[in-house]
Parts: sequence; structure tokens; C-alpha cells
Amino acid sequence: MQEWWRDAIIYQIYPRSYQDDNGDGVGDLRGITRRLPYVAELGADCIWLSPIFASPQKDMGYDVSDYTAIDPLFGTIEDFDELIETAHGLGLKVIVDQVLSHTSDLHPWFKESRKSPDNPYADWYVWADPLPDGSPPTNWHSHFGGPAWEFEPQRGQYYLHHFLGSQPDLNFHNPAVVDEILRTCKFWLDRGLDGFRLDTVNYYFHDQSLRSNPPAQTRPQVMATDLYGMQHNLYNKTRPENLGFLEKLRSLTDRYEEIMMVGEVGEMGARSIEIMGEYTAGHNRLHMAYSFAMLGPDYSAAHFRSCIEGFQKGAPDGHPYWSFSNHDVPRQVSRWAGHAVSEEDMARLTCAMLMSFEGTIGIYQGEELGQTETELVYEELTDPPALRFWPAVKGRDGCRTPMVWEKDAPNAGFSEGTPWLPVKAPQAAKAVDQQGNDSILSFYRGTIAFRKSSNALRYGKTVFIDLPEPVLAFHRRAAEQSIACVFNLGKEPVTLTLSGEAALTGPRNAHLTGDMLTLPGNGFAYIENTGDLKLSATA
Repeated sequence: MQEWWRDAIIYQIYPRSYQDDNGDGVGDLRGITRRLPYVAELGADCIWLSPIFASPQKDMGYDVSDYTAIDPLFGTIEDFDELIETAHGLGLKVIVDQVLSHTSDLHPWFKESRKSPDNPYADWYVWADPLPDGSPPTNWHSHFGGPAWEFEPQRGQYYLHHFLGSQPDLNFHNPAVVDEILRTCKFWLDRGLDGFRLDTVNYYFHDQSLRSNPPAQTRPQVMATDLYGMQHNLYNKTRPENLGFLEKLRSLTDRYEEIMMVGEVGEMGARSIEIMGEYTAGHNRLHMAYSFAMLGPDYSAAHFRSCIEGFQKGAPDGHPYWSFSNHDVPRQVSRWAGHAVSEEDMARLTCAMLMSFEGTIGIYQGEELGQTETELVYEELTDPPALRFWPAVKGRDGCRTPMVWEKDAPNAGFSEGTPWLPVKAPQAAKAVDQQGNDSILSFYRGTIAFRKSSNALRYGKTVFIDLPEPVLAFHRRAAEQSIACVFNLGKEPVTLTLSGEAALTGPRNAHLTGDMLTLPGNGFAYIENTGDLKLSATA
């Protein structure tokens, strides 16, 4: 029997920004529950909720203070139960962000741990003595700027944090920590959750010898704040012990039916694809993984091909999860605007591409509207890196602004109160009630439906076709169906020559005349064929 997640469309909901039902300006669980029919109508199979657990919200919920409590900002555990029941009634699975590598400094575990080196929680976090000159134990950097070590006067030691100083890293070398983390995961599985999105899944373990990282050989410093990328991060993450923990977590989820885990690999470039392969190899680790390989500025046929082929080679028995946007990166329509004929053309092209990829597909809320990045001024920001490093760093708030439902309603229908981030006119113009029969939303619905109707696109293997830039092309083949997927990533029209029996199918903006396929700028086509179709560039 095919596992549900292997060809699923997963729709990411950022709870703060989806629907506010109590008027406090922040989205909540009841609001999400009210909007679930919209998600089901889109054609999604599963929703992924960004963190909803108790938190001081210094990093928008990625700083958990209680792993088994719903943050009152979002509602109650009864609201959670109602959301699960409603989603399941609509045929939707539900997964939730699990931020296991670190907690909030307000978590009771850390409150005890920081007091002294001889209390029951003393070894639950990563502590180390200062170097003889008082400096941090290693040269490791924090993603949010400065050293990855914070000095704690009560203990006279430093603690490790990969992100904010208020997000101390748990010590996964301690078996008691692992056991307790597994217990909290079981708590939610017992309440009917369908799985987890594991945040920073390669950050759980650190090098116990506390070796400093060597300099990066191939990644130059991009800006003054990008110190993390100047190191080859060998000893602070992606340690071999991670695999053992993933196997324990998989053993837990395997006690339940139809549970899925997808891990976020915090890495860039070719190494990220390798890690995806390692973490999904066999049948006792993650069900699937994704990285930032397709979430960055890189945009070329060669890049997308290398990501997919790299995974095929590195994880022949693994399963990928592909997406173009999430809550941490600029929205794809804006990020790749330099390659677009228009915003609408880029929105349609990226949808058509994504729905043709082999594996599980992720959509971030608002992408189905062709949403663009929101331009914010400093006074409107909430994201810690942006607040610290503005204007060199714009932060992540621009992709986190509220979902827009009704163009002319207050705050575009998101909230009757003052929203936590502003709803601006360019975003409101793309509201759901403005999306007609020939809209981006209609295109997403139709393209998702086409993917679901095609065994080749759901299950078929990918074989690339050699064509020059800017054309990305490949075959997707199942036993009874062969579809060639062709995309013009450039602004100028491209003409290709076809040989073999073929016909256009599904959504497209290309034209087939005889044996000539013409793709406009940002053009795309699905071509059904008998399996012997060949394409070549026209001189």
C-alpha cells in the first residue's frame, strides 16, 4: 500500500498569520480550523503548522518553554483537538513543527540547569568552561550574529546556542534528554497528530571534544553579518550521532499507523543534498527531508537538475520533499523576479515546475495567490536578526505578513484588531476574493488536480533531457504513462524540435505546431507521449 505522504501536497500554515478569530491581531487555531475547507479545496493532503507550543515568542515560537502545552496566544489544547478532528474530517493530515535542538531559556529545564553544575538538570544543556583568557570554548558562530556561546554567571560557564542567546541548545549526549524528548513527541502522537516537521534536524548533537571549526573553503562571506557561513561547520552540527537519535524517533513513530516525519536540513549547497540522502537512507530514519537547496537565490536549469539528480544519486532509496518558499526565505515570486516576464508569469511557472517534481511537494501559505514579499520599514519589524542588523539584514518578516482573504475588509480579512505585522496594499490586492477563474489560485488548483490525475507525475521516475539553458526538461514515467515536462526559465521565447508521437496535456502556455514546440518567456508544457519522445534545441 502506498504511504499517504509519498505523493502528498503539504500546505504550510504560519499560525500567527493565517486567520485571527479572537481579534487580538495574531492568528490562532480556531481561525485555522475555520479556513481548513479552503486548504482542502486547494487540493492539499496535509497541513504543516509552524510552532504552536508554549513560548515567550522571542523567535516566534521556535523557542519552546513547554513541549506539551499549546501557547495561549494560539488557543487551548481543546482548540487543537478540534482542529485535528476537523482536518481529518476533510481528509487532511496534520503535522506540527517540533523544535527539538534547543528550548527557550524560560523552559523549566534550563531554569534549573543554569543554577549550578550539580543539580538534576545540570547536564541537560551544553555547558563548557571559558578558555584561560575567558573567551568562549570554541570559535562557533550563532546564526543570529556573534558567538554561539553565552556566559552564565550563576554557573561560571558558557552555554551553547545556535540562534538567540535565549535559545540554549539541549545536550542530546545525555540519555535523559533523549528519553524526555521522545516522551513529549509521544504525547502529541497520542492526541492524533499525523507526524512532525523537525526543525534544524541536523543540529541535535555537538562535538563533545569541543573542537573549533576550520574556515570554509568555498563559501565567501556575503555580508558583515554572515560569519556563520565563513566556517566549515564540522563540529557544531551534522554529527554522526544524529543518525542514532533519528532511528530512535523513527522507532517511536513506527508504533503508530501512517505517521510521517520530514526533517529540515540546515545546510546549503551540495552538502545539503548529501545530508538529505543520509537522513532518509533505509527505512529506519526520516521518511523524508528537505534542505534550503531550492530556497535560495540560485535559479537555473542546471541548479534544479543538480538538486534532483544529487538526491537520486545520494539517496536511491530515500524520498525527497521539494518546496520553493517557506517562513524563512523571501517569497519565490520576489526572490526570482529578475528572471520573470511578470510576477504572474513567475507564479505560474514555479507552480508548474514544482508540481512536476518527483517526491512530496510543499506549498507555503499565500504562494497559491502569487503572493509577493512585503516591503517593511524598521519600525514594523519583529524578526530578531533584522532588528539587530538592519538595514544589512531585512529579516524574515516580509514573507510572514498575514494571509489575505478579502481585499476591502479591514486587514484584508485577517483580523479585526491591529495585526502583528501589517497588511499592505500590494499584498491585499492578491486576496482570495480577487482570485477569479483565470487567477493564480485557480491555476494552482488546476495544476494540483492535474498532478493527482497523473500516475506519471505522482509516482514516475525522473529522467532528464539534455537541453541548453534556460530550459529545464525531463521525463516522468510510470508503467502506463510517459509525460515530458518542459520549462523555459528565461524571459525570451524558446523553440524546441520534437521527434516522436506526442500531444500537449494539462496546464500549459506553450504551443505545439507539427514538430515544433514554442515556449514563451517563463513558458511551460507537459507533453504526453509513447515513451520515445526526443527534444532538441532549434538552431
